[in-house]
Amino acid sequence: MARNKQRERAAAAVSETVDGGLAELTPDRDRPRAWTLLLDGAPQSHVDLDDPAALTFEYQRRLGHVADLAAPPGRPLQAVHLGGGAFTLARYVAATRPRSTQQVVEIDEPLVRFVRRELPLDPGARIRVRAADARAGLAKVPDGWADLIIADVFRGARTPAHLTSTEFLEEVRRALRPGGTYAANLADGPPLAHLRGQIATAAAVFPELALIADPTVLRGRRFGNAVLVASERALPVADLTRRVATDPHPGRVEHGRPLADFTGGAAPVTDATAKASPAPPPSAFR
Repeated sequence: MARNKQRERAAAAVSETVDGGLAELTPDRDRPRAWTLLLDGAPQSHVDLDDPAALTFEYQRRLGHVADLAAPPGRPLQAVHLGGGAFTLARYVAATRPRSTQQVVEIDEPLVRFVRRELPLDPGARIRVRAADARAGLAKVPDGWADLIIADVFRGARTPAHLTSTEFLEEVRRALRPGGTYAANLADGPPLAHLRGQIATAAAVFPELALIADPTVLRGRRFGNAVLVASERALPVADLTRRVATDPHPGRVEHGRPLADFTGGAAPVTDATAKASPAPPPSAFR
């Protein structure tokens, strides 16, 4: 009886008001210690405490593929995560690449406390969480420190304007080691002006780019996520394409001339012209 009551308590949703709105952790009915984090009803992260290497959300799986290919298998990484959520990708890297050293930068300090209390990090994982603005936190990363930088920053379901410019990406490049990898979770819908502008912006800073997305998003048929990957070195496009093609919801990888054609002559974004990403339509989370 005691075990049943404990299981019922463990399965109860929890919520708390944070700077970004109402944060809710809802249990996964199929996994006893898995949770989905929502902010004001919008799904943000999914975490399985028993299996942190399991990535459920489509865009998180794609970011996981990038992390897998950022270095030879099993080699520890020095990684920076801009945007914390439930620390899903930091937990993933810690599980798949033991002895990695990671920094998480999340501006919403009450959210950080809430997640750390309800979904504790492995005390043996080398994950440092800093409550700060993503760009301000990035500025404190030493030159050439990071093998991998992942940006997954949303405020009210929109990426803040100051994280969309060439000046921001110059800071990313400064913090990356030579040949390091940058990956960003972007969200847009028709006519895809924000996504095209972000590709042009990254192309102004990095010589090598790839874009991972659902074909219906790339065709401008619906609002959705796309993962932009950038580096100074040639990207493992073939391996990335194979991995994305075998996902439960297969995606497409654009690279080279097709990606340049998709950008359609969009201009790079600067601090002076930057705007927040578009708000998702009400139907996006139904």
